[in-house]
Amino acid sequence: MTATYILFGASSAIAKAYMTRIAEHDAKATVICVSRERLVLPQTTLQVTQLQSDYSRSSLKHISEHLRAHDITPSQVLIFNGLLHYDEAMPEKKLEDIDETYFYTLLSSNALTPILCIQAILPLLNQQTPCVITALSARVGSIEDNYLGGWYSYRASKAALNMLFKTAAIELARRAKQTRLVLFHPGTTDTDLSKPFQKNVPEGKLFSPEFVAEQLYTLLQQPEQLTDVGQPAYLDWQGKHINW
Repeated sequence: MTATYILFGASSAIAKAYMTRIAEHDAKATVICVSRERLVLPQTTLQVTQLQSDYSRSSLKHISEHLRAHDITPSQVLIFNGLLHYDEAMPEKKLEDIDETYFYTLLSSNALTPILCIQAILPLLNQQTPCVITALSARVGSIEDNYLGGWYSYRASKAALNMLFKTAAIELARRAKQTRLVLFHPGTTDTDLSKPFQKNVPEGKLFSPEFVAEQLYTLLQQPEQLTDVGQPAYLDWQGKHINW
């Protein structure tokens, strides 16, 4: 059976690298790319469909209806959407830096958008077909692992994402019993998201999108070893579990 991958946030560097991994390991797969704008993608043997969305609930509903009309049943759903900074808005260093616009923007991008993506693909899931749903979380979303403080909005948005995935996993254990959820911390990756902070990264700890994509792809080959149905995995790029 040909595997079907749905990639939300397909314009991201990690998403594009992940598509290359799919092409290398599963050359006849079907890939559905969802992004805000049409992408220029590398030529591969993959069956690729591009769909555009502004990630509003109504827009994602149209995506869902389109996929249902084409009898799409996903093997993997990967949500690469995420935001850390924009324009002059940067992570907070102290309480005085907290800004409501920045807070709500990150909460929307990092928590609301991913759960709306799950809402959109819910009608495509069933009780028989195994599926893994993965979103990019972050170690700083761990409440237990917070020893440095700061970054209020980003931490809160990723902690909210973790809670949303935990809650969705409980529901999907009843409604789509072959579906597992994974929260993946990629480490500091050489993308636009991390550019302002790369000078402080220890040597050997700034990863390429290609490396991260390969790590993620490898981990997701045996999802039953990562977590049980009903309990999302919260993992780093090495496959090590992160404390909630």
